[in-house]
Amino acid sequence: MKQYLNLVESVLENGVRKPNRTGTDTISSFSEFYKVDLSEGFPLLTTKKVYFRSVILELLWYLRGEDHIRWLRDEKDCHIWDAWADEDGHVGPIYPVLWRRFPYHDEEEIRFEGDASHICKTVLINKEFDQVQRAIDMLKESPHSRRIVVSAWHPGLLKQMALPPCHLMYIFNVANGKLNCHLTQRSGDIALGIPFNLACYSALTMAIANEVGLEYGTFAHTIVDAHIYENHVEGLKEQLSREPRALPQLKIADKPVDDLEFEDFTLEDYDPHPPITFEVAV
Repeated sequence: MKQYLNLVESVLENGVRKPNRTGTDTISSFSEFYKVDLSEGFPLLTTKKVYFRSVILELLWYLRGEDHIRWLRDEKDCHIWDAWADEDGHVGPIYPVLWRRFPYHDEEEIRFEGDASHICKTVLINKEFDQVQRAIDMLKESPHSRRIVVSAWHPGLLKQMALPPCHLMYIFNVANGKLNCHLTQRSGDIALGIPFNLACYSALTMAIANEVGLEYGTFAHTIVDAHIYENHVEGLKEQLSREPRALPQLKIADKPVDDLEFEDFTLEDYDPHPPITFEVAV
């Protein structure tokens, strides 16, 4: 996919060397952007093999609303989040929780019966909000709203998280009967993270488009700190030397998003170059 290769080239050419919490320096570029037309094929990289099963299982895990990885790790034998989980599998209130059970406080009036009159007291109640379902409802009821936003950033909960969200907000937009999605990412690992983010959010956009009766539009992606770890440079240069191949097609069963299982996603005609191994910086 040429857009990804252009992103790699831009970071290598324009980035500056920066230290970070992992101890492995990065080449970092500020505010990179690309977009892809989802009607042209599913944007799974062809200049290296990307593990489609892990992409879809991660997406389905996000949609489950859990604060642990036991479904991923134990039931599905998928270990992409193991490095950040504790021994019991907990990762805290990250993407799944914030997408499906965003915590907030609301006021509720409680009435007490007294001898002479009713006594009222207002108390704060802990509640949870399903942002994904709200987005789906709005796309059905008010598709041209500019407020169809899902946020994964909650400053008050950062200390409870295994890893503060990198891809922190996505916004849906409808034009000409097509569903578009824009993802804002505060920090993006170009070699390892971005190929997954691109495929994951594209699949999510396609699945939601199916549910709300829209065609596939554009996936757009802004990465504030787009970076390449210094030990990833040679592998990315290898990708730059490879010719992109035709994009595969993704078929998704006609079901509500919450009913989807891995078997409902069918990848067709995926013919990538061989895998390239990149070490994860934790």
